[in-house]
Amino acid sequence: MLEFIGKGKSHNCNGTTRRDFLRVGALSGFGMTLADYLWAEQHGAVKEDQDKKSCIMIFNLGAPSQIDTFDMKPNAPAEVRGPFKPISTNSDNFQVSEILPMHAKIADKFSIVRSCYHTSAAVHDAGWQMMQTGRQFSGGVETPHAGSVVAFLKGRKTDLPPHVVLPQLMGRGGGGLPNGQAGGFLGKSYDPFALMADPSKPNFKVPDLLPPSEIGTVRLDRRKKMRDIVDSQIKQFEKSDDAKLLNENFHTAYRMMTSKQAREAFDLGQEKQATRERYGMNRFGQCCLLARRLIEAGVRFVTINTFLTVFDEITWDIHGSKPFTSIEGMKNIVAPTYDRAYSALIEDLAQRGMLDDTLVTNLAEFGRTPKVNPAGGRDHWPQCFTVGFAGGGIQGGRAIGASDPIGAVPADRPTPPGDVIATIFHSLGLDLHAELPGPGGRPYPLVDFGSREIKELF
Repeated sequence: MLEFIGKGKSHNCNGTTRRDFLRVGALSGFGMTLADYLWAEQHGAVKEDQDKKSCIMIFNLGAPSQIDTFDMKPNAPAEVRGPFKPISTNSDNFQVSEILPMHAKIADKFSIVRSCYHTSAAVHDAGWQMMQTGRQFSGGVETPHAGSVVAFLKGRKTDLPPHVVLPQLMGRGGGGLPNGQAGGFLGKSYDPFALMADPSKPNFKVPDLLPPSEIGTVRLDRRKKMRDIVDSQIKQFEKSDDAKLLNENFHTAYRMMTSKQAREAFDLGQEKQATRERYGMNRFGQCCLLARRLIEAGVRFVTINTFLTVFDEITWDIHGSKPFTSIEGMKNIVAPTYDRAYSALIEDLAQRGMLDDTLVTNLAEFGRTPKVNPAGGRDHWPQCFTVGFAGGGIQGGRAIGASDPIGAVPADRPTPPGDVIATIFHSLGLDLHAELPGPGGRPYPLVDFGSREIKELF
């Protein structure tokens, strides 16, 4: 969070300091008002000593099979254990699948929770909502994404938005439900900035980030002044919520378009070619590299969607028959790409001294059925699956919880989505007892009663 003055304070009649006003001025480009900031401060969620903390959420659309990746069952019947063998890692506490050899080499830097589950419907978008917000979509109340909550409570640190989604927002998931990647009841001004582009393309550029080449800085400033004049003539309109949102979005866009820092953060051309190739010259690999650059430049929360949708592309959704992915497709295409990019990201963050302050979490909407189906794949299974954590104060090399002998249900330390999101908030230094301004402005708990961080990870 930007600081413009020292420790000296001057108070107005309601206790608000000059420092508060200056700080909110730095945040208002993303829609954080003084009321928002004071709400966060009053409810104990703003902790300045944790300002360096950030998060990269990798969301594995389609849902990896826990039994074929991180929760191998080599002694189970053939129809359960599947075709892959477990391999040793540099952690004594767990093995991984042979299709993830690079994960095995860095297992001391990440930990897994093998007992995650949820009770929502076994459809993709229901799981997306649960795992990114910690709550089930019900009663028309759309809970904000964890990154949007962080944006609300902490605001932006730099010219870049506090929450970015790469490469674009999730598409349809088959259930007709919200995908969980929005500001929800916090308002549209807390929606994430979505890249909406493939950073692996040779001609990659961020849509709407930079002004057209024919519009110079002088013309851009002139247009801003003209807009200010027009705005001043329509005072009645500016009292509306639509006008406030328009103004917030305009200033956010203008700030990014004129920021050298923003341009450089998104410029992958500044990276050595060897670094880019280490991540993999594909969409997911370059998104992971871009995420590291954005965190380095001051973005608080980056969400990476491994895929855009579960339809019409090879994904973790291994039903086995077309148009879905086969186990062979996962082995030969999905897993190698993921293995390469994830291991590169963790090693890169560690080498740059960033891993301690950057939580990397690997989530999915559910797991896959314990038994292989007649098509040779596995179907949807929210009853038990594995999630992963690295950095951000997490102790690496640990396996938390356990599933039963066939990976069907948790056998130890059942972990619901609320605990996963609480772990993210805890890592970022948020007070889990804090409240948000919910629907109708009523206090809304940051996490549900009983939801706590996964203490065994820390």
